[in-house]
Amino acid sequence: MAVSNSVSFLLLILLHVFTCSFSAETQFAADVKREVDKGPYVGVNIGTDISATLSTADLVAFLQFQKITHVRIYDADPDLLNSLKGTKIRVILGVPNNQLLGIGSSSATAAAWIARNVVAHYPQTLITAVAVGDEVLTTVPSSAPLLLPAIESLYAALAAADLHEVIKVSTPCAASLVLDPFPPSQAFFNQTLAPLISQLLGFLSRTAAPLMMNLYPYYVFMQSKGVVPLDNALFKPLPPSKEMVDPNTLLHYTNVLDAMIDSVYFSMKNLNFSDVVVLVTETGWPSKGDAKEPHATLDNADTYNSNLIKHVFDRIGTPLHPEVTSNVYIYELFNEDLRSPPVSEANWGLFYANATPVYLLHVSDSGGFLANDTTNQTYCVAADGVDKKTLQAALDWACGPGRANCSEIQPGEACYQPNTVQSHASYAFDSYYQKSKNAAGACYFQGAAMITTTDPSHGSCIFPGSKKVNNSTRESRNTTVTSGGARATASPGFSLSLFPALAIALPLLLG
Repeated sequence: MAVSNSVSFLLLILLHVFTCSFSAETQFAADVKREVDKGPYVGVNIGTDISATLSTADLVAFLQFQKITHVRIYDADPDLLNSLKGTKIRVILGVPNNQLLGIGSSSATAAAWIARNVVAHYPQTLITAVAVGDEVLTTVPSSAPLLLPAIESLYAALAAADLHEVIKVSTPCAASLVLDPFPPSQAFFNQTLAPLISQLLGFLSRTAAPLMMNLYPYYVFMQSKGVVPLDNALFKPLPPSKEMVDPNTLLHYTNVLDAMIDSVYFSMKNLNFSDVVVLVTETGWPSKGDAKEPHATLDNADTYNSNLIKHVFDRIGTPLHPEVTSNVYIYELFNEDLRSPPVSEANWGLFYANATPVYLLHVSDSGGFLANDTTNQTYCVAADGVDKKTLQAALDWACGPGRANCSEIQPGEACYQPNTVQSHASYAFDSYYQKSKNAAGACYFQGAAMITTTDPSHGSCIFPGSKKVNNSTRESRNTTVTSGGARATASPGFSLSLFPALAIALPLLLG
């Protein structure tokens, strides 16, 4: 009897421990769901074409330090998934294109994939979706017939594990899937692929999963050969006269990304689907390019991603669906130095591989979003393409009636070189702008000036706006990027000791 009582007592203890553990895990997942439901978020893509990668432990520590809470990976790295346990970082797993054959032709293979990569980690690791392949319909058309069977088999395996309602299955599609995208109201999907797309949308509608889209305004701008203004692609404020207007709906578009998203919605509507939301799985802007990519610059990359983040957190949706704000994943977290040419392919990252920032985002005013520049600093410089006579007149006014401090651009002083009207005008404009406390209209000079978020300081020449930034911020900036935008020499490897210096880098507070 004593033995029987002891066994019963032990079973009660084990049941209590199991129940508490299960309850804790369930509560953990519920807490995260509530966070996700709060509103739109910004995530990041993490590529692997990097010659010197961080350890998974250091990578996860870096993500937590930067307050990045949504990531997408292109595989299902078990070491990374283990390191993510208990972090509340939500992750989209990827099924590589080369695994579609096995998964699409065998439900047993699909079940094994889910058991190994999802069930073994969830809910301790918060897997939110499985992205099946990447741009399969347009880049690997030979595998297109396997896509839906693979998606259905993976979903069935999730359902068998009772995870089909919390983990969604979809496939990232290229923007080229949509033909005639502007005006958005006349957009439609590639007719050759329409039967497959209809099946895909039917599945997504039935399972309440999003249509994953990789949307790049950068390529729209580059391929338009000047038809699409750069400001529209970069989310810059536009006067009504420069907004894009859909003649069929009279909807006004202030940026290219919204037009691209709405072109997807109109394309789905043409196939009689109106209940599938768009998830932007990739978007971004390269910070460096070759001679054929003059707009792949640090300033443009900073402007695009900073404005993108603000746009998402403003929660204004698109002109067609103002009630729905698409979540987005920035492409990408790190520069992938092993990427093949063109040069831009290796320069989409927010950070270098050693976790130092490529540039500093400027998003301080985005509600609860914690910016990576604690000063939200802006500068006023000479605009590109302004003739020397106009610049000289503006420079004379700034240093004369405008009472800008122009002592540093006199012969022999720190900012005299380069001895050009544009360089001197930039310094004078910034002096006037900062003296005017960044007031609206203080950086105009009859159209000869423009505001930038990139520090124009160079060498020993420190611009007035930069002098506002505390020394520790400026030192961190200068160890990351040279004045010309090239990567400075950095020590190899990565350790937690780098974190204090990264306080100004990229804290992405999502959700």
